[in-house]
Amino acid sequence: MPVPAPAAKPEGEEPGSTELTGLFLEKPPDNVVAVSGTDVTFIAKVDSTTLTRKPTMKWLKGKWLDLGSKAGKHMQFKETYDRNTKIYTYEMKIIKVVPGDAGGYRCEVTAKDKCDSSTFEISVEAAQQAEQTDILSAFKRADAGEDEGDLDFSALLKAAKKKKPEKEEPEIDVWELLKNAHPSEYEKIAFKYGITDLRGMLKRLKKMKVEPKHSEAFLKRLDSCYSVDKGKKIVLKCEVIDPNVQVKWLKNGQEIKPSAKYVMEANGNIRTLTINKASLADDAAYECVVGEDKCFTEVFVKEPPVTITKLMDDYHVVVGERVEFEVEVSEEGAHVMWFFEDIELHKDMETTKYRFKKDGKKHTLIILEATLDDIGMYHAWTNGGHTKGELEVEEKQLEVLQDIADLTVKATEQAVFKCEVSDDKVTGKWFKDGVEVLPSERIKMTHIGRFHRLVIDDVKPEDAGDYTFVPDGYALSLSAKLNFLEIKIDYVPRQDPPKIHLDTTGNMVSQNTIIVVAGNKLRLDVEITGEPAPTVVWSKGEKPITESEGRVRVESRKDLSCFVIEGAEREDEGNYTICVTNPAGEDKAVLFVKIVDVPDPPEHVKCTSVGEDCATITWEAPKFDGGAPLKGYLMERKKKGSSRWTKLNFDVYDSTTYEAKRMIEGVLYEMRVFAVNSIGMSQPSLSSKPFMPIAPTSEPTRLSVHDVTDSTCSLKWLAPEKIGAGGLDGYIIEYCKDGDTEWVVANKDLCERQWYVVRDLPVGEKINFRVVAVNVAGRSPPAMLTQPVTIREIMEHPKIRLPRELRTKYIRKVGEKINLTIPFQGKPRPVATWYKDGKPIDEKIINVRNSNVDSILFIRSAEREHSGKYELVLKIENMEDRATIEIRIVEKPGPPVNVRVTDIWGFNAALEWEPPKDDGNCEITGYTIQKADMKTKEWFTVYEHNRRQNCTVSDLIMGNEYMFRIYSENFCGLSEEPRQSKNTAKIAKTGLVQKQTPYKEMDMSCVPKFTQPLVNRSVVAGYSTAISCAVRGFPRPKIIWMKNKMIIGEDPKYLMTNNQGVLTLNIRKPSTFDGGKYSCMAVNDLGTDEVECKLEIRIATDPDKK
Repeated sequence: MPVPAPAAKPEGEEPGSTELTGLFLEKPPDNVVAVSGTDVTFIAKVDSTTLTRKPTMKWLKGKWLDLGSKAGKHMQFKETYDRNTKIYTYEMKIIKVVPGDAGGYRCEVTAKDKCDSSTFEISVEAAQQAEQTDILSAFKRADAGEDEGDLDFSALLKAAKKKKPEKEEPEIDVWELLKNAHPSEYEKIAFKYGITDLRGMLKRLKKMKVEPKHSEAFLKRLDSCYSVDKGKKIVLKCEVIDPNVQVKWLKNGQEIKPSAKYVMEANGNIRTLTINKASLADDAAYECVVGEDKCFTEVFVKEPPVTITKLMDDYHVVVGERVEFEVEVSEEGAHVMWFFEDIELHKDMETTKYRFKKDGKKHTLIILEATLDDIGMYHAWTNGGHTKGELEVEEKQLEVLQDIADLTVKATEQAVFKCEVSDDKVTGKWFKDGVEVLPSERIKMTHIGRFHRLVIDDVKPEDAGDYTFVPDGYALSLSAKLNFLEIKIDYVPRQDPPKIHLDTTGNMVSQNTIIVVAGNKLRLDVEITGEPAPTVVWSKGEKPITESEGRVRVESRKDLSCFVIEGAEREDEGNYTICVTNPAGEDKAVLFVKIVDVPDPPEHVKCTSVGEDCATITWEAPKFDGGAPLKGYLMERKKKGSSRWTKLNFDVYDSTTYEAKRMIEGVLYEMRVFAVNSIGMSQPSLSSKPFMPIAPTSEPTRLSVHDVTDSTCSLKWLAPEKIGAGGLDGYIIEYCKDGDTEWVVANKDLCERQWYVVRDLPVGEKINFRVVAVNVAGRSPPAMLTQPVTIREIMEHPKIRLPRELRTKYIRKVGEKINLTIPFQGKPRPVATWYKDGKPIDEKIINVRNSNVDSILFIRSAEREHSGKYELVLKIENMEDRATIEIRIVEKPGPPVNVRVTDIWGFNAALEWEPPKDDGNCEITGYTIQKADMKTKEWFTVYEHNRRQNCTVSDLIMGNEYMFRIYSENFCGLSEEPRQSKNTAKIAKTGLVQKQTPYKEMDMSCVPKFTQPLVNRSVVAGYSTAISCAVRGFPRPKIIWMKNKMIIGEDPKYLMTNNQGVLTLNIRKPSTFDGGKYSCMAVNDLGTDEVECKLEIRIATDPDKK
């Protein structure tokens, strides 16, 4: 991923300053003015040193639109991480800014329980030109190709332009046309005036300020916009004034028909449109139409983030090889961005060395011919994932696996020169005595894989000479000699003893030893002389070879014996004897045939140690070296789960221990090894067990001494700054005497805490301490104290640290639990003693627990006798410290005493009382006074929290007699029982006369009036239905139901009800004959009123037959 510039830099503008707040180390500028058609980049940086997990960044437009779903050619997002500084850099790049990009934006970063955001504004200005440009040009796509600029729609329009003379037309404001036009006319206007980006223009039009118009049909309009994830459901809801009105729903100006995807519902005044399983095709403008009134909204469909399901592999190739980086993503057709280091790779680049391939979810970056300039890291990015792979390229180095051998052949025989090189793609030329050999009917040259052959049929004397093979592109040549064996026939006496004539040239490397490469053919022609013709016998060891056909055979000719092995194998190695006899004598020769082959694969490949980005691999040499000395080894590695092996070396490596580098920490790898000798390369070894490069942690931080005694030392530290993928298993604490070098481990098991007490230390010694962090990769560097620690307890005066809440009176209710923890300090351990009211406490009643640092006083259930002054005395030898705590246990008070009515006047009564005998061990805070009528004896509260011991009760009712009761109140609440007054208060009647006003009865007479009319209905035959209306009138009107102006009598098919003026006519299972006009008439003495409706009966149809 490329590291972007440090700030947003739209063309032609200097970056604004950023303010460092919250999680952001750097934020985008607050206001950016971009020129239409140019690129603009925004940068945000987050410091992750204090974060426990990777932060998540979102780029938003407005308050809701997540721009991550809009990633593509117009808008790109990048993310990089610097391991050294632990800074995440986020970049948003807008390609070729258009006016529709203007508006408010927000970048929001979250990390577990932390969150921060930054807002910024983008303004878009048109590019300055010599002539004034049309505003419509801003809505013609920049990538329209031939459609960019003025559009030539058809030859018909061209013909029309030729016929009509050019004349100046008045300027037309397309904005006004679109404002006033129906949505169905938008495309027609866009075609007429050359607008290609109609969607963008409609968005701009929507943002233009218009005067708010009062709606006559809608109580609540649709929201301005909606956002939904792809595949989810969304509901568009509005509220209309008339609950019976019908609405239409339009999408991009076209009416929507009800279906399983689009569900339209009407519930009272609410009208809803539900879109199920939203797709990108549903990203459109919607409107709800009621008559001439309408309301608009826009739905944005967000695509889910595309993740990478198959990671990129590393490649190790030679110059000129083809490289294919392949990844798989979670969605087909997703956009994948490729980068080489910090350079984006795309189809529009000037170079043609890169090819891009898409096959469903697979995306491939192809480098046709790798060069040394292509070495580096390649990245693949989606809007929800990232992977990378390393490419290593080395110069070609051609290795000769099999050299050309000298040949000795006779006339008319076939000569075959063969060699093998390491690269099967290398071509070459053959030369004889410096002159290029050209193919003919007798001379043929072949190239199959790594093998190059020169075949000469019907050898002639002039074919003898030096033959050379020169590979194309390499300063290398392979030479061999062709010897022509000329047979001379001399007169031989008839009695000539047999003789074997061995040619020591050709395949023989030493006297009587022949070396053959496994798989090659051995043909040994031995000249034999003797008269008469001798008998030839070949044998291997003691076993004669008599076969004339097969893989190992003997061919006999006149004066010549041929021993042939087709496809030599290891079992063919050994001593071969040729014995020739005739009557004149015998001759014998012994040949040793040595079979050389590629070696066996190496064994026991394993990883012995790992580092942060490296690993040490060892193996054992192959059991069989192929009969030729080993030249060395070739190594390959791959990520676990991948099928792509990467070469680690091109030159053979002669040791059995190798350190593999440039690996990624936390990723599982596998290794395999090849053995190489002069014949070729072995099969690969078995793959090693998967191993993971992991580094030990850094050293623990802030190691310090917490406490020292005569035999112990308490240490504290913090976790290492760098832990890595291996995690942290625990810590080892070690110590040694000052001046000594032998460290002693203090803990047998790993310590998982970040503190430890080292015990059994010698008194008065100076001791050095160190702490080591341990994980699967081993021990970290040690954290050490700057100077040794003297093991001697320090005398410290006793000091009680009384908590703030205990420095005042400590009040608790009866029955509550008391648990007081009093911390203190002092060395050596102080002796703590508790006293109550000057006497030692009874530990059977009150529990006390003392430790090195605190003393705990515990009372399970407090009683009032536990109240008193408690004193803690802390002593160290002749030094002491004291602290006093006053504890008061309280409960509810008793009732007041001597409650009485002291005076009565008018509608008032005066009460007095005395405090309760038991105040609950705390101050009385008030009284609650209640009164009750002697007739009803229901109690009502008159005063609460009355602090005085007297009160006046007012607003008493004349002629009634009252009694009173009073509750006491303290910190615990009201007393359990009240105290009732000894006497009562009777309010005497006075001579008052009531003057009644005459009562006039209201006239409720009313003419019958229908408040709810009958409504036309259409029902299915056979299904019961009902029609209803509402009427008012007084006296109660008489109700008459009629069908087609005929009064409905006592027909059992009809049921007529009247419930509080709501009239209902129930029709049981209507048929087609029950259709018609129904009316309802209300009649009383003041007049009549009538309403009617039409009832339509439909015949039910079978949907299957339809």
